[in-house]
Amino acid sequence: MAAAADLHFALDEIAARLQAESGIHVHAIYGSSGNFYQQILNGAPFDVFLSANVDYPKKLEAAGLARPGTYFEYARGKIVVAVPANSTLDIQQGLKVLTDPAIKKVAIADPGHAPYGVAAVAALKAEHIYGQVSTKLVTGESISQAASFVLSGAADAGIIALSLLKAPAAGAQVRFDEIPASDYPPILQAGVVLRSSKQQKATEKFEAFLRSKEAASIFRHYGFEVPEATERFLPEVLRSE
Repeated sequence: MAAAADLHFALDEIAARLQAESGIHVHAIYGSSGNFYQQILNGAPFDVFLSANVDYPKKLEAAGLARPGTYFEYARGKIVVAVPANSTLDIQQGLKVLTDPAIKKVAIADPGHAPYGVAAVAALKAEHIYGQVSTKLVTGESISQAASFVLSGAADAGIIALSLLKAPAAGAQVRFDEIPASDYPPILQAGVVLRSSKQQKATEKFEAFLRSKEAASIFRHYGFEVPEATERFLPEVLRSE
């Protein structure tokens, strides 16, 4: 499975629950949604693609590369401005803290192919500080790499996914402030089962579990919002052989 980097901790937990309940093992590779999209176009043998936006899955569906009827929207991501825990910067300023002369490097995901990078740039422009901050930006291949820059101290601050800071180990290493949702386009995330997948029963059960109340609870624990239409429980599918 190809999965957006912001899903790492949430999906690991969801996969563990699914395996305990059904015996299905989920092997997820995490990275940039845009890069995965290109790989799938070039024939990469994934069974499921979980993107950090809706555009890539819709394009795969339009291209006939997704199994019909499998497109589903599963969560909405959020971004935060974060600094290392030992930083003396006042994070309560929100994004405006990034204009502080003490900040030399600000990590974001690459807006060229990562939806979280697009959101970061949009938020900076909404706050009218993009011009002041643009020369400080350092880009990670994915939102996970951008977060690692902040966690390691390689960047003084970053605009990263809230979901990546909800794991106890990560949360203890940073301080963060949530960026108002009105500052950036909704990070609505969607997935598809790929037409080339040979694991039809397993992918049906995985998709059903991802739409369940149990999965929704895990997504919320990691800071995601869950669209109401997504949260539904399908035990008969999970039990089917």
